[in-house]
Amino acid sequence: MYHRLEDDLASFDAILDQARSMAGAYLETLDQRPAAATLPPDLPAIDLPVRGEGASAVLQRFERDYAALLSGSPGPRYFGFVTGGGTPASLAADWLVSTYDQNTQRNGDTCASTIELQAVDMLRQLLGWPAAWTGACVTGATMANYVGMALARQWVGHHYDRDIAADGVQGLPAIPVFAGSAHSSTLKALSMAGLGRNAVHTLPPLPGREAFDVSVLEQRLRERGDQPSIVVASAGTVNTVDFDDLAAIARLKQRHRFWLHVDAAFGGVAGASEPRRALMAGIEAADSVTVDAHKWLNVPYDCAVAYTAHLPLQVEVFQNHSAYLPAPEPLPDHFLHLTPENSRRFRALPLWMGLLAYGREGYADVVERNCEAALYLSELIAADTRFRLAAPVRLNVVCFAPVGADAQAVAALQRAMHRDGTAYLSPSVLHGEPILRAAICNWRTTKHDIDLAFAALQRLVSR
Repeated sequence: MYHRLEDDLASFDAILDQARSMAGAYLETLDQRPAAATLPPDLPAIDLPVRGEGASAVLQRFERDYAALLSGSPGPRYFGFVTGGGTPASLAADWLVSTYDQNTQRNGDTCASTIELQAVDMLRQLLGWPAAWTGACVTGATMANYVGMALARQWVGHHYDRDIAADGVQGLPAIPVFAGSAHSSTLKALSMAGLGRNAVHTLPPLPGREAFDVSVLEQRLRERGDQPSIVVASAGTVNTVDFDDLAAIARLKQRHRFWLHVDAAFGGVAGASEPRRALMAGIEAADSVTVDAHKWLNVPYDCAVAYTAHLPLQVEVFQNHSAYLPAPEPLPDHFLHLTPENSRRFRALPLWMGLLAYGREGYADVVERNCEAALYLSELIAADTRFRLAAPVRLNVVCFAPVGADAQAVAALQRAMHRDGTAYLSPSVLHGEPILRAAICNWRTTKHDIDLAFAALQRLVSR
């Protein structure tokens, strides 16, 4: 055995203790460290060592040279994108995932696939979704949307007596995808699935909304006659957490032929709170659904769930053919034949532990506290004449801008907030106007964090 590996094997406990100490120092300073790191202009390249330095020395190197350049994204004032933190239970589980290093398949040599089945079913229970749905963990919402589009493509092929998974899309008519404010990951998914980004027919929004006009969708479907289509609906748009009218779309399925994919990447988790579950009335008619665990469920990165009501189609699309692996069976725990990956990280364990650790009441509390914090921030913004709200606060995202600010001024304020480090906000565009958006979905966030973030905004906008 190479001497560095031999030495590290003998010092394994000390190496893990060293990593634990580094992790503890990071977590203990989350409230104080900048929400987003400011990086130097250039980070140097590193030459690969011939002999290696050993694990302890490399941990020290990383802590010395790079730890200060990490963002505080798991902390309470990182409001960029839609980023949750890791709850204590899910973080502990994520450490164990790397230790156990299971390939989550039904090979008869690990319980990992059973844990995944239990996790996706508990999440389904939390959100009140149909018992007949099956789910599989993937890396994120982009891959979950890809699974949905791949299944939709296969479903359309059946209409034309074509097994697209086997024979491809050559020679088939164009497959229209009707959507409103579809997330950019849906366009990427359509590209990967061979349907093409230009397959999207964008539906007009309702006045002042991001939700699309269902009457226009109905007209487009009527024009299609009996030809199949794909409809992508949003259960929580990125800017304003707006919901397409899923109940009205569901009623259209009684008269028209289309596959309904619902992107509920983070808005779907609102269903953890019973009073907010009505937002998703009609989702039971969906054929495929995306929900992200590393957003509002506060699981560390690399976990989302793709749900479907069409398990046999999923096997048709993702079945794996090889001499050394079992033949595909339509079983929900045979994940080798249900997702794009063959080798699969044990990414369901943090979700499983989080759901069991905090239960219905815990996740309902996170949703409600985050929504209250967003409403509180909106009230602070509305009371300051230097700012304007760009949209009503529906759940946990606040869209706003300085009064009279152009795109350059909005970008300058965002950069100033980044450098200041108190809180991190994302720049965006809403109805053609530049805005800032604060997405509040961290389990740690309190009203005190909102006060600190708003004080920074007030201090910086006047400069």
